[in-house]
Amino acid sequence: MFSATATMLRRGAWRNRDSHCTVATIVSGKKTSQHVKERLKKEIAEMKNQLPGFRPGLVVLQVGDRDDSNLYISMKLKAAAEIEINANHIRLPKTVTEDEVLRCIVAVNENPEVHGLIVQLPLDSINAIDTEKVTNAVALEKDVDGLTSINAGKLSRGDLGSCFIPCTPNGCMELISQTGVSVSGKNAVVIGRSKIVGAPMHDLLLWNHATVTTCHSKTIDLAEKVGRADILVVGAGKAEMVKGEWVKEGAVVIDCGINHIPDSSKPSGIRVVGDVHYSSAKERAGFITPVPGGVGPMTVAMLMKNTVESAKRFLQKYRPGKWSIDYTKKKPQRPQPSDFAISCSCPSKPVGQLAREVGLFSEEVVPYGRSRAKIRLDALKRMEKQPNGKYVVVTGITSTPEGEGKQTTALGLVQALGAHLEINSFACVREPSLISCFGVKGVAVGGGYSQVIPLEEVSLQPSGHSEVICTASRLVMDSIKAHAHFETKLSEKALFDLLVPLRDGQRSVSTAQLNRLKKLAIEKSDPLTFTKTEIRSFVQLDIDPDTTTDCVSLENEIMAVLSLSSSEEDMQKRLTKIVVATNRSGDPVTTEDLDVSGTLAMLLKDALQPILMQTVEGTPVFVHTSPLADFAHGSASILADKMALKMVGPDGFVVTETGHGADIGLEKFFNIKCRYSDLQPDVVVMVTTIRSLKMHGGDHTVQTGLPLRKEYLQENLKHLETGCCHLRKQVENAQAFGLPVIVAVNKFSSDTDAELQLVCSQARQAGAFEAVQCTNWSEGGAGALNLAGAVQRAAQQPNLFKFLYDPQIPAVDKLRIVAKRMYSAKDIELSPKAVEKLALYTKQGFGNLPVCVAKTHLSLSNDPMLKGVPTDFILPITDINVNAGAGFLCSLTGSTNTEVDDPMWPCFHGNNLYSDRK
Repeated sequence: MFSATATMLRRGAWRNRDSHCTVATIVSGKKTSQHVKERLKKEIAEMKNQLPGFRPGLVVLQVGDRDDSNLYISMKLKAAAEIEINANHIRLPKTVTEDEVLRCIVAVNENPEVHGLIVQLPLDSINAIDTEKVTNAVALEKDVDGLTSINAGKLSRGDLGSCFIPCTPNGCMELISQTGVSVSGKNAVVIGRSKIVGAPMHDLLLWNHATVTTCHSKTIDLAEKVGRADILVVGAGKAEMVKGEWVKEGAVVIDCGINHIPDSSKPSGIRVVGDVHYSSAKERAGFITPVPGGVGPMTVAMLMKNTVESAKRFLQKYRPGKWSIDYTKKKPQRPQPSDFAISCSCPSKPVGQLAREVGLFSEEVVPYGRSRAKIRLDALKRMEKQPNGKYVVVTGITSTPEGEGKQTTALGLVQALGAHLEINSFACVREPSLISCFGVKGVAVGGGYSQVIPLEEVSLQPSGHSEVICTASRLVMDSIKAHAHFETKLSEKALFDLLVPLRDGQRSVSTAQLNRLKKLAIEKSDPLTFTKTEIRSFVQLDIDPDTTTDCVSLENEIMAVLSLSSSEEDMQKRLTKIVVATNRSGDPVTTEDLDVSGTLAMLLKDALQPILMQTVEGTPVFVHTSPLADFAHGSASILADKMALKMVGPDGFVVTETGHGADIGLEKFFNIKCRYSDLQPDVVVMVTTIRSLKMHGGDHTVQTGLPLRKEYLQENLKHLETGCCHLRKQVENAQAFGLPVIVAVNKFSSDTDAELQLVCSQARQAGAFEAVQCTNWSEGGAGALNLAGAVQRAAQQPNLFKFLYDPQIPAVDKLRIVAKRMYSAKDIELSPKAVEKLALYTKQGFGNLPVCVAKTHLSLSNDPMLKGVPTDFILPITDINVNAGAGFLCSLTGSTNTEVDDPMWPCFHGNNLYSDRK
């Protein structure tokens, strides 16, 4: 490899023989290692040219603080710095346990910026640690020491090109090559049988065609066997064990030993020697390595070589910003099976595999069964500096009671982008709510070949969010009742003793209680200093019973809090602001006043974690939170969207969906969710269907809960064209926020070409960026490829996103803007009750919150029977509630009372998903 050096060594050896001089040529590890490092430096420069900013990464993991280990590690770190390898030293304390070491190794294994991991041996811990187990935990592709059983196995069977060779044996082979002596056909003797030197050295020599004998300290006639060796490698760990007279004349002697023996002539009193008696052996050998300065420097150099090789292999597979993910392109069956049958025919990959494919670390993933996992918020913190991907929101027109397929279209779009166009793509959807989904909608998330699987897990095996929210709501309601009860039954002193109990002779107030004291202008934290008046103010909430919230409203707000929180800290702050009543003085009473907000935060902490699942085609999905679109904003969680945007990278796409039509769900998505998330969408996709537009253009009566009337499924261009006025209005609603709008026509088998062409033409005339047909329900991602292309093109447009109103203007003006711009109302009319409560909330400081209008989803107006584009109507605001924790004022229009709706026929009748199965 280094021909000039090898030539000089050969000439020196031949001169020795010709002159009958038996002094060996010294093979310097220092010089050879320097050549290796210079070559590696050039290779690293080439990698930097290939990927600017790239550097091979190396981690040295040490347990304890042994002096000898520190010396070896410093040599490795110095060599890495010389050639610009990014090396880090992780030192774990002697008290570390085996599990902690293994967790650390797993974290390094999963870090894409690290290409080599060295576990420095021995492991100096006071606890029992299985060295073999720890060594084998290192990822095969990062085992630059070559010590895992798999690498050792590959070496033993001759797979030298697919494994990492242990550094010391590899360095020995490099030194042998410098002598110019061919290994092939030679008699080689290896003294030592360790897994680090002896055993792999034997295998290397063998697969380089030497005849190899392995010896050790117990070998009989060791001197005789050494005397036959053309190549001798010694790694026995015994000082000067091999005598010079044993060595065959002209042999190559590689000494791997490092031993310390007493030497009074040295200042330190010790001298470093090898396993070979150097002074006598060099008189017979042809070539010999010194100690120190021989094999030692080469071991470090080979470690650097393996690290660089690992980085090169990484770059060969690495595609900047691209996931290494396995997709499943399902061939649709005809006739199309049920959603459940499709789900069963598409086995999901283990969720741990999916998590790794999209760049999550194992310690960030909390398995929730085989196909679901909760993702820790640590993942978002780790990725916070990464750029976001493109943000797409899917909405729809005012639909029939059966819905028009927004979730199905959203999932189909992600499958088209991911599985078919190989663009990092993530869907973020709401969890199904069993209360509503057992109606005609069913419980699937999506449908057909664009659904989340397994269907039974996403639908009938709850994630626990609804249960913990119900528990939290009951806790608050019970606390209100308990406080009201004991206020009347106990003295102020006795109630104070309950609220601030004596523990170990001390009283202390909680954080929530301290905040309550500040609200009361009591600047004290020591309960022993409170006056009777201060105690009275502190313990008496004096709740007006007529203003107490109800359990359902509280559950809705807590779910909205989960959905709108950006972190645990944000959730904790929001929970403290939830208003549960008003006191007799007109001041709000919050969960913090009840001293229950901290407990709520503990209850809901895990519910903040998005749930990772997958679609039929293996694309990732976050299924997280289910805020109602009637009484809240109706979108998946902010945390799910934020995490997904980081994970897809700057060239990827995150597709999220809103509840109901653009007049309700999209308006709340922008004015509430985007305001709190600080995220700006890039594209709006509006889903429509032929049948829904016929409904808006024909007979405007709809029998809620029963199948659609047959005329909606028959060609009627007149009704369809008339109904397109509603599509134009919803496109206008979406455009009010400054973003490009793509109309996706969800195609049904009953649709004709003339109908489809008419709707697409009308959409374009309305100002849509593009209008495309979608068949993703029946074809999966392949049926949404045109939509995916349109989304890609629209995402390249300048982002001109804007809100509909300034939250600082009076609440009544915000309501009027929404009613006029989104619903085409002539004006709004507040009931006396609404006027009174709005004045109270404004006085309490809630007037600057966004508004959330609770209105029927079946019409642009507040009358569910009115279709098309009703105008010249007055929107009645019958009541207003404050959701201070969620962060909006909820305005009721009297059109969302479920008691006035006809019941829906449950979908479990005749559906084998819910039937008994063996």
